[in-house]
Amino acid sequence: MGNWPGLPGSSTRTHRRTGRRVLLNGLNKGIRKVEVSLKWDPSPTGQPPTDLDLIAATYPAADPSGSPAYVVHFDSRSPDGTIALNRDSKTGQGFGWDEVMTVELNRLDRRYGRVVVGVAIQQRTGTRAFVNVQKPGLRIREGYTVLAEDDFGTVLGSTAATVAEFVRDDSGEWTFNPGIHGYDEDPATFAQIMGAPRES
Repeated sequence: MGNWPGLPGSSTRTHRRTGRRVLLNGLNKGIRKVEVSLKWDPSPTGQPPTDLDLIAATYPAADPSGSPAYVVHFDSRSPDGTIALNRDSKTGQGFGWDEVMTVELNRLDRRYGRVVVGVAIQQRTGTRAFVNVQKPGLRIREGYTVLAEDDFGTVLGSTAATVAEFVRDDSGEWTFNPGIHGYDEDPATFAQIMGAPRES
């Protein structure tokens, strides 16, 4: 793991590594509690370990595109425990999902209006992009319902990517906005800018 700064009804599927994604109609609004899971295979023998990290940044309702109120990662939970990394891996070894993060949107304080979740690749042994990661996979679900899946095939040249956005509306309901957006940043920098407006 790297060092982090202290920061306040239809579906589409593609089965090659070109950005596999599953989107389900009617299930992106009224989200209450989600689980974001990440997996990858270990590096080939003789190569440095591959270390991916799930990151979540929470933003004030008054300034949803500004600086994050706080960032959750392998070494930091949210102040109220509503966002937590339940499983963490430095190598991708083992069976099943290597990193799992739970986001309890229904318990998040009303002063927070936006949550962005991302994945960053640690760069301790030199620049490493998603194209260098063995069989990465992402799943986002609420309960047993899969909301989205992806294999990072659309961001192969990136070193980090946002994977989900959750926005609270005036009624208090949370909407899930899926989508993979790549960044060429180290994990610490990515954590600070992942919620900023993207250039068109």
